[in-house]
Amino acid sequence: MSDFYFSNIVLIQGTFTVLLLALSIQIQFRMGVFSFAGAAFYGMGSYGVAIFVLHYGFDAISALLAVVVICAVVGYLLSLVVQRLSGLYLAMATVAFVMIVTVVAHNGGDLTGGSVGLFGVITPVEISVPHLAVVCGIAVGAMILSERGRMGRRIEAVREDPELASAMGINVARYRKASFVFSGVLGALGGGLNILMMTAIAPENIGFPLIVLALTIIIVGGSRSWLGVLIGALIFTWLPVVLEQVGTYQSIVYGVIVALAAIFMPGGITGIVTDLYRKRVARLNADALDSEEAREQRAVEQDAEAAAELAGSGPSTVTAGGKR
Repeated sequence: MSDFYFSNIVLIQGTFTVLLLALSIQIQFRMGVFSFAGAAFYGMGSYGVAIFVLHYGFDAISALLAVVVICAVVGYLLSLVVQRLSGLYLAMATVAFVMIVTVVAHNGGDLTGGSVGLFGVITPVEISVPHLAVVCGIAVGAMILSERGRMGRRIEAVREDPELASAMGINVARYRKASFVFSGVLGALGGGLNILMMTAIAPENIGFPLIVLALTIIIVGGSRSWLGVLIGALIFTWLPVVLEQVGTYQSIVYGVIVALAAIFMPGGITGIVTDLYRKRVARLNADALDSEEAREQRAVEQDAEAAAELAGSGPSTVTAGGKR
């Protein structure tokens, strides 16, 4: 077990940080906000922690907390800017925001390291896999709570029918603004923890490829639940290692897998499992109902037979009595 852990520690670390990246986008999808701002916050988190540590002498925890607060504030401000947009227009606006962050990273001079990036982000407090696991556990726990009970029903209403949700007294605008704030927090955590683990960041490590990765994870795993994101993160963090066996055809096989998943699994893996479970429950309920109806029918038939026997034996008894 220890050999597996140490030989795959980079992939294990990547699974946790990619999970946070995907959650930062999925949480907005769940609220009906078609936004990719989480990829920008991931890049801001990576560069922000690197800048605070290298240029201002912050320790790991202080740098991470500072970046999380900054990204949360930026997320709220961004929600005010794009609050009148929705659908494809909102998606394009947030993609533009991601590209702006990438351009700033390229042209930030000594602050961002330019095209070379920043490296040597080492702090006295070493961030390890258990720290990542704790942070991801807290994030997943918060997502689970948001999917259940009253909060879950409100979020579902905001996503499915904003007008009806507003008529029911739900502040749709507040939920959508909150989605940008939570996206900023999760994205900053993912990016910040990633740079503290990898110690280096460059412009090619952020930007549009992060959107593609997160969207692929959400599509294949499922967009309605944290479990789908977790499954997708596991698959697409470890899949490249498996596909190394096909050599130069790796990208083709990867693309085919994603295309087939998008076509035949529109609800993702968790969507298929949920549908199968619901069909099984419905079938069991139908079988139980049929059995109940059959029992009732047999009871009616037995009552009818008993009544017929009584009706048939009654006159014969009277006649016999009369003869005597």
